[in-house]
Amino acid sequence: MINHYRHKVVLVGDGAVGSAFAFSLLQSNREVDELVIVTRNHDKAIGDALDLADITPLTGPTDVFAGNYEDAHDADVVVITAGVPRKPGESRLDLIHKNIKILKGIVEPIIASGFNGVFVISSNPVDLLTTLTQHISGFPKERVIGTGTSLDTMRLRLILSQRLHISVNAVDSQVLGEHGDSSFVTFDETMINGRPLDEIIQLTPEEKDKIEKQVRQAGAKIIQHKGATFYGVAKCLSTIVCAIVENQNTVIPVSAPLTGQYGINDLYLGSPAIINRQGIGQVIEYQLSPTELDKMQASAKQLTAVLKAVQ
Repeated sequence: MINHYRHKVVLVGDGAVGSAFAFSLLQSNREVDELVIVTRNHDKAIGDALDLADITPLTGPTDVFAGNYEDAHDADVVVITAGVPRKPGESRLDLIHKNIKILKGIVEPIIASGFNGVFVISSNPVDLLTTLTQHISGFPKERVIGTGTSLDTMRLRLILSQRLHISVNAVDSQVLGEHGDSSFVTFDETMINGRPLDEIIQLTPEEKDKIEKQVRQAGAKIIQHKGATFYGVAKCLSTIVCAIVENQNTVIPVSAPLTGQYGINDLYLGSPAIINRQGIGQVIEYQLSPTELDKMQASAKQLTAVLKAVQ
């Protein structure tokens, strides 16, 4: 599946998230030999490719160019950021009907090209669109990944570091479940400099609820001020793609295929997973407290109901 002598990434969608991802990838990875940009506005793709190529003398010899779906035939990874973005007041689930049609129009021609790599999805609602990408493509579940709660987790770690006045690198905490309003924080498993959170500070239930609310509303707050969010998810995307291309075996909370973990089947949902050249090397099932497990299953129940309604 992965060519060990050259690496090729195809980006579908060249809006704010897509272009920020391309910039982040070129800065983060020296093993990608080709980056192909595919979008409806081919002229913009040409311009972005030329603009991005200007940084390659400082980052590495990557050939960046505008292309089409046929270019995916020998790609290692196809990244999909295309879709209708969330507007102020909309939830991520509100986007499902708008973005399913767009998704089908992308995945089907990519499969027709002969693509045999790994899909990475960031379009919202990401858990549902990742699940649907696997259904449409028929790919093994480990070769389809969504950004999931990777961004939520980064936001959580930032909030906790600010709350505790410590380096963000000292915080090991995860957000699980839907990338959306039913996500939750694994406070019971949170570690600060290798010590349980409760040994550092005793957060009240009200304080924990406030932190979870901050995490969930972080994206909406950014959208309110500037109309879109893209730097954070772009960095999460490039981290996932680098983990695949470089076979890193990195643990990242993503939209992962659940096949019995947490009592959930046939759904992609935010959970830590090992990411390597296979895509999902292994889904890591946290030993959740009964309360957290209830939240995980409630999140899955909500997404499953939406999924059934649109299929």
